[in-house]
Amino acid sequence: MPDGTESESRKLLRRLREVMASPEAGQARLDRIVHLIADSMGTEVCSVYLFRDNETLELCATEGLKPEAVHQTRLRLGEGLVGRVARTGQVINTADAPAERGFRYMPETGEERYSSFLGIPIQRVGEKLGVLVVQSREARDFSADEVYALEVVAMVLAEMAELGAFVGEGAALSPLHQQPVMIRGTVAQEGTSEGHVWLHEPRVVVTNPVADDPERELERLTNAVEQLRVGVDKMLAQSRDADKEHLQVLEAYRMFANSKGWMRRMEEDIARGLSAEAAVEKEQSLARSRMEQVNDPYLRERLSDLDDLSNRLLRILTGQGEETGAEMPADPVLVAKNIGPGELLDYGRRLRGIVLEEGSVGSHAAIVARALAIPLIVNAKRITTEALNGDHIMVDGEQGIVHLRPDDTVVTAFRDKIAMQAEAQQRYASIRDKPATTRDGVTISLHMNAGLMADLPSLNSSGAEGVGLYRTELQFLTRAHMPKRSELVEYYARVMNAAGDKRVVFRTLDIGSDKVLPYMKSVNEPNPALGWRAIRVGLDKPGVLRMQLQALVRAANGRPLAIMFPFVAQWEEYRAARAEVHKVIEGERRLGHPLPDALEVGAMLETPSLAFAPQKFFDEVDFISIGGNDLKQFFFAADRENELVRKRYDTLNVSFLSLIERIVERCAISGTPLSFCGEDAGRPVEALCLAATGIRMLSMRPASIGPVKSLLRRADLGEVRKIIADARHRGDQSVRPAVMHWLRENG
Repeated sequence: MPDGTESESRKLLRRLREVMASPEAGQARLDRIVHLIADSMGTEVCSVYLFRDNETLELCATEGLKPEAVHQTRLRLGEGLVGRVARTGQVINTADAPAERGFRYMPETGEERYSSFLGIPIQRVGEKLGVLVVQSREARDFSADEVYALEVVAMVLAEMAELGAFVGEGAALSPLHQQPVMIRGTVAQEGTSEGHVWLHEPRVVVTNPVADDPERELERLTNAVEQLRVGVDKMLAQSRDADKEHLQVLEAYRMFANSKGWMRRMEEDIARGLSAEAAVEKEQSLARSRMEQVNDPYLRERLSDLDDLSNRLLRILTGQGEETGAEMPADPVLVAKNIGPGELLDYGRRLRGIVLEEGSVGSHAAIVARALAIPLIVNAKRITTEALNGDHIMVDGEQGIVHLRPDDTVVTAFRDKIAMQAEAQQRYASIRDKPATTRDGVTISLHMNAGLMADLPSLNSSGAEGVGLYRTELQFLTRAHMPKRSELVEYYARVMNAAGDKRVVFRTLDIGSDKVLPYMKSVNEPNPALGWRAIRVGLDKPGVLRMQLQALVRAANGRPLAIMFPFVAQWEEYRAARAEVHKVIEGERRLGHPLPDALEVGAMLETPSLAFAPQKFFDEVDFISIGGNDLKQFFFAADRENELVRKRYDTLNVSFLSLIERIVERCAISGTPLSFCGEDAGRPVEALCLAATGIRMLSMRPASIGPVKSLLRRADLGEVRKIIADARHRGDQSVRPAVMHWLRENG
């Protein structure tokens, strides 16, 4: 580039802004841009490659290559030097391009063997849009100033693409955020829904990437950064009583907010001709790009902090976000990178669905979504990049698919599916008050899972006979501090009042693993699912356990009370926990408080070890509930959070059903009531087979009771037992194929 790089850079950006303001069609606009860049850089070639799809780059405009190659030349992600830049998000600057690893000569473009090559990723806050390339015959490395100037130009091109500036003839030039997109994720809560996107943290759209007055932009940036620093200091001051780890995070936050290097780089960007917003976003994009290359979790977390600070700074500069006054649509589907349980509860049942870019099936958000019966898909990659507020969205919580801005064909098929489900729900409503009695006269008791007061109305509307599992951890997870005993007494009493004469089984605090209390020091464990969690925490911190038990006894106020301890792995743990119940009962008696007129103390069987406990355990326990989700993952040694393995193993595997049958037999010997609780209890075919093994009580989400009851009432358990026995005799791995064949044969 000629001397006076800075002024040339500003001159180029000014000319780019003129192109942005022109009324030309997208292709003509892009053609002018590559001519401007080649002229300014003094190179023979300037080309722009944009993504046609996630794996394919298309030559969309060029100065110096054959015009007929435009929209015809395509490269796979990673192919050639251009593909390498696109895949890694890193600059390639070389004086001898043919000698570079992965070089690909493209004769169809009329490309001579240009020696020099400079490839810059066109990206916007982690969203890879394409590659900007300049080439020259002269063998030379481009200077740091030239690389920097072209990065600034690439930043502006990314913003122009975001604003739909390149709509044109080529498919790759379609405007962003206007095309239909299908994203696959992981089902964390089943169900289907249709609505419009409501972004938890709306993406900031920079509409003025180029600015004329650098002094004014520097002033805007300085004021915004000062406002950001004041906000971070206030957060820190308000959190002085928080635990050490939480304070360390906020201190890191403050360190970044006061980073002189970060500020200096943004000031340099503004000097080159960018607006304050574009300067912030350029540094944010670079941080995102570095984040993808870093494996160290600590460094990734720190880069994530910088990313979050950049978002806050952008919202201050643009006034976009909550301050815009945008109204939530009547049918909101929440889209977010991730979200905490308290924030999700604030939205409540207004949401039609939830789609998260991160998260897991056992996360706090998933727990709340299940409690609210809202379809939830997690691990939906790029959803926050692709979606804008108000976009039409369809959530298929059965298949784990999100349709964003769907075309008419998808809309018709999806609505047909929803209509069929609605029709089925009407059929289920007709049998709501009828027992789940099979054709051979066996009655299965169907109960519902709950975790919020808002769940309780479903007791009557679903036809549930009681609450087989009430998750008590949500009242702990959604607060910034430990709830008071008096608050828990009031809450548990309201639950019992709402349930009336129907039985409610309260599961004591099930924390640890993926459920960490925000005010409790987290424990760094290599495998938290097998670590310090549930009853193990309760027995090691008996004060918390006793406080919760006291609250339950006082809330019962003389009524029947059923308490269940989670994750019991051996008889001794149950005996120790039951001893705590008796201590609480004795203490309440001495205080003259009313005692439950009937007390049941049960255990969740979630580990294979408890299935093989001494028979005296089964004699002593008042009831057992099989926690199917955990039992299955430990039985198969397959983490249910791991998509690579969790679907490899079937609940209807003969070995797993044999374990269930053994538990049924041992409970029968002692006359111990047994139930099965978990996702599989609410799946009709799985529920049918569990009933055939001898399970007589199932607990599930309220929406599953109708489908499960409908199938049970039409089935003969004796026939299903014979199918299972025959499959075992044949050596089948799973009884599913045989059961499905029998169901089809019987309509």
